[in-house]
Amino acid sequence: MHLRILDKYIFREVLLTFLFGICAFSAVFIGSGTLFKIAKYITDYGASLQAVVKIFIFGLPSVIMWTFPMSMLLASLLTFGRLSSSSEITAMKSCGISFGRIAAPAIIMGLIVSLCAIAFNEYVVPWANTAYRNVLYYEIQGNNGMKSQEHIILKDIEKGQIQRLVYARLYDADTQTLQGITLQDFDDDGQVRHVENAEYAEWSGNEWTMHNGMLYDIASEEGKSEHTMRFSTQVLPIRANPKQIVREQKDPEELTMKELKAQIAIMKTQYANTNKLEAEYYQRITVPMASLIFALIGVPLGLQPTRNSSSAGFAMSVIIIFFYYALMTMGNALARGGILTPMLAVWLPNIVGLIAGFFLIRRASR
Repeated sequence: MHLRILDKYIFREVLLTFLFGICAFSAVFIGSGTLFKIAKYITDYGASLQAVVKIFIFGLPSVIMWTFPMSMLLASLLTFGRLSSSSEITAMKSCGISFGRIAAPAIIMGLIVSLCAIAFNEYVVPWANTAYRNVLYYEIQGNNGMKSQEHIILKDIEKGQIQRLVYARLYDADTQTLQGITLQDFDDDGQVRHVENAEYAEWSGNEWTMHNGMLYDIASEEGKSEHTMRFSTQVLPIRANPKQIVREQKDPEELTMKELKAQIAIMKTQYANTNKLEAEYYQRITVPMASLIFALIGVPLGLQPTRNSSSAGFAMSVIIIFFYYALMTMGNALARGGILTPMLAVWLPNIVGLIAGFFLIRRASR
């Protein structure tokens, strides 16, 4: 019974400090980033009040996402630093309560925050990023959608089943052409039955015309080419015009994990470099999981004799956060450069943090 009361007490203290951390760090990010961008949009494009409010609201989820791990670290450091400086930890230990039992509420909260952050990062952040981009491009900048883009992917889906997939290595806005095209038609079983490759396709005003290509009819049973034919010109059977094609494309930050995984698979079939997308995919897990890692680090550090003030705890959290995000930046560079596999490179900061956390907890338990 007493332990349950103690758990609630520690959990509440950590939660309140965690919420304070989200507000504090969000204010820093908004003040140093979002408000500066808004001022630029007003100055450069004469953005309306309505558009500015939308930009501010839609920009919040991605900001809050990054504050979860920071706030968890700050909450662990400050809460256990205060409990230690007021001798409450000593009193708990004198009653026979182990360090692991005292730390459990904070670590459990770190796990809960990580799981909630993964869901938030999957269902809220991509949607908000898409809305943010649309407001910026079409309401503030007055963009007509005609901009060059790499890795164009178009899908025809009926009743949840993909019927046709078109991949283009590049859309050139200046010439209104799609470069390096592959078209795949699927049967009812989801198997590829027809493939067309072309060097490029140009927009004639009402349709896309492919040039210098090859088509393949594929036997469904063996999966081998049954019939091949070269062509100089061929109509690309997609209805979307250049403006619609570009508007349908999403940046990696706007894709859910499921969409990222599907796009990676498509690009791999075209032998395109997917390191950037794979790094983004694994980061959707590693960044939220940092909340648990920071809880494991923050609790034992908060008990150190020198961590007896809020300013010291805040300073320590800033230092740890700096080293973590420096490692994360380095991991992303290693992943995109192909030096390490994206999965290992992106998980590197969490692996280092996990080792450090277990070492600190083991030392504090003694």
